[in-house]
Amino acid sequence: MTTYHEPPKRAGRAAEPVQVYLDRPDRERLERLAERLDTTKSDVLRRGLEALESLTRRRAGKSGVPGPLPTFAGQGLQPGVDLDDTASLLDLMEGDATR
Repeated sequence: MTTYHEPPKRAGRAAEPVQVYLDRPDRERLERLAERLDTTKSDVLRRGLEALESLTRRRAGKSGVPGPLPTFAGQGLQPGVDLDDTASLLDLMEGDATR
């Protein structure tokens, strides 16, 4: 079984070139990333834009106020339930807990 990854496909030429002015440290960082990812500087910038857009979209969707949690059976939330303790949670859901 082969365990190699195909290099990412490079995007075609841009329809409209854009000039970006970067300070030397940022320009060097862009060049290092492009080399490390085996892609073009344009692709690194494109990926960065996509990541930033995704991040801002997620933040914009959060109002800071938690929405209601749906309950499917029972009385809703129960005190003392530790969602990080999966064994106890499973026992509780199966009705085997001694709480």
